[in-house]
Amino acid sequence: MRICPTVISALLYRIFRCAGIDNRMDITLTQLRYFKEAAAQLSMTAAAGRLNVAQSAVSAAIAQLERAVGAQFFIRQRSKGLVLTSAGELFLRDAQSILAHVEESLDHARGEQRSVSGRVRMACFSTLAPFLLPGLLTRLSEEHPALELEVIEADTAGCANALLNGQVELALCYDMGLPEGISTTVVDRSRPYLALPPNHAFVGREEVALAELKDEPFVLLDLPYTRDLMLSLVRKGGHEPNVKFRSGSYETVRTFVAHGHGYSILHQRPHHTMTYDGGQIATAEIKDSVPQLRTVIAHLESQRPTARLRAVGQTLRQQIVAAHASRT
Repeated sequence: MRICPTVISALLYRIFRCAGIDNRMDITLTQLRYFKEAAAQLSMTAAAGRLNVAQSAVSAAIAQLERAVGAQFFIRQRSKGLVLTSAGELFLRDAQSILAHVEESLDHARGEQRSVSGRVRMACFSTLAPFLLPGLLTRLSEEHPALELEVIEADTAGCANALLNGQVELALCYDMGLPEGISTTVVDRSRPYLALPPNHAFVGREEVALAELKDEPFVLLDLPYTRDLMLSLVRKGGHEPNVKFRSGSYETVRTFVAHGHGYSILHQRPHHTMTYDGGQIATAEIKDSVPQLRTVIAHLESQRPTARLRAVGQTLRQQIVAAHASRT
């Protein structure tokens, strides 16, 4: 179904007026799309490659946009690429909102029964990625074959920054350390558990109180915000953590535990107890009252829920349900 250009022009007129932009400005959707991609890539050349156009076309469109608005959006640095100015950061939010509004309106005009197509960029917290991403991509390819999901892995700060600078539209992460301006929807909850060496004295017990682990060596999953959470959980046992080893890799932490270098506290539960090198870990529930960690889909508060974003969110929820069912 093709949308009449007159309809698009009228829609743009209304959206620009709502955004406080003078409709006399010669601003086009193409300019906004090129600007958004350049802001995401921080490179005219990279943006042109993603858009399948000449680099000169991207540069010219952004220059025209800057003249129309009367502000400089980028500082051009030969060695470092592009840097968004404060005006560019502000306009990026409006550009994202306008493009999402246009997409949402076109979705309504076409009817959502039509197959969802296009590209969605998503950031994923690194420890969640191996548990959810492969199955999510498989489901999306089956249910929405024309929809492309592009993913980057990051820690909490990286996910938040990717959202704020327009690099991604969605983030799958834990609900911790996210700044203002980001909206979240809870899609899962995980209770922490103990990872123990296979020959530990507590192996075979269903529950262990944190106080019983006093002075025992602790292997810390050392990621921003995660480390503080894990250390606070150990302190619930009434003692300071005896951190002997730390790693930003979930699987490295498990391997240290399997070799008897200490216990750890984790949230995600693999389907088996083996480690990469063939070792084994044991697990036990934490007897103490400990908070669950919420997994969320995050997006900018100003981001409109387009059909593509809704499709990814719905498919992700289906994958989480399937993942839980496979463990029971």
